Amino acid sequence: MPSLTSPPQVMPAEWTRHERTWMAFPPPNDTFGEDGSPSLAHARRLWTEVANTVARYEPVTLVAGIGHGAAAKALVRPDVTVVELPLDDAWLRDSGPTFVRDSASSTGVTAVDWVFNGWGGQDWASWERDDQLARQVAELAGHPSRRSRLTMEGGGFHVDGEGTVLFTETVQLDPGRNPGWTAADVEAEVHARLGTSTAIWLPRGLARDYDEFGTRGHVDLVACFVRPGTVAVHVQRDRAHPDYELTHEIAERLRTSTDARGRRLEVIEIAAPTVIEDGDGRPVDYSYINHYVANGVVVLCAFDDPNDSAAAEALSAAYPDRTVELVDARGIFACGGGIHCITQQQPAVG
Repeated sequence: MPSLTSPPQVMPAEWTRHERTWMAFPPPNDTFGEDGSPSLAHARRLWTEVANTVARYEPVTLVAGIGHGAAAKALVRPDVTVVELPLDDAWLRDSGPTFVRDSASSTGVTAVDWVFNGWGGQDWASWERDDQLARQVAELAGHPSRRSRLTMEGGGFHVDGEGTVLFTETVQLDPGRNPGWTAADVEAEVHARLGTSTAIWLPRGLARDYDEFGTRGHVDLVACFVRPGTVAVHVQRDRAHPDYELTHEIAERLRTSTDARGRRLEVIEIAAPTVIEDGDGRPVDYSYINHYVANGVVVLCAFDDPNDSAAAEALSAAYPDRTVELVDARGIFACGGGIHCITQQQPAVG
């Protein structure tokens, strides 16, 4: 039975009204390239195209590394706010704060500051600056932050705003993130921080996400809530792709799951793009699930693929009060993630 007492802290669903969106401007690093390189310039154009798209619907703040604010301002609309903070990378969904509505806070909102350690302490990652980013962004937003003991990224969970949270076992229970933690430990910490009460665990993420530069299974490539009681799930239709069996297993698991209100979940299957390999012959993790829901808009990953239009139609039906904007995300995925991975919502107060 659901609790009759509302928790003091609740993470609203992504489709509730936002105060603004936060993003980061790609800094020079091993992923994007050295300062002045064509690869870094290309990444910055991709990130700012998303920022400019979202900014047509709600305020956007773009965090640039120290000394890179002018380069960011040259690429964004005049109404995008640019601030400078020390950065290691540009996946703000993961390194930035998770904002929750908080009845005990004087501002009505608190930021959860998860421990960030470069997706499980991966050899190629740097995170000393990014582990400070959640607190710094919260300060700029004018809200207090509270540090969690749990190592977790924003792309590693998804909530319905009514007490249910989605996880993957290979992220929260990753010994590189949370050695010694049990599923019960993770659930207790997350429920206390996000106001959830029911966790649905999926076995793993998409195959490509376990490559050297992957996150080891972020759920925001696999499944997401689109409204209370309803979840969209990535389904691979091509039997030759290593995600074929997994995604069908996940869809079936979700169909037999119930949420915090006791509802059996309705599942909307979103077919993966038809392309199954990149130019190097590796399986792609292109996913329409990795979209971002902002005020009046769904910013949807596009792949110049025949299934782009079908995904747009399905998400238009799932979010009937929003415009679906398609943005080519192939270059973002080539860097290691998608549109949801580079955006983070700050909910409106009240």
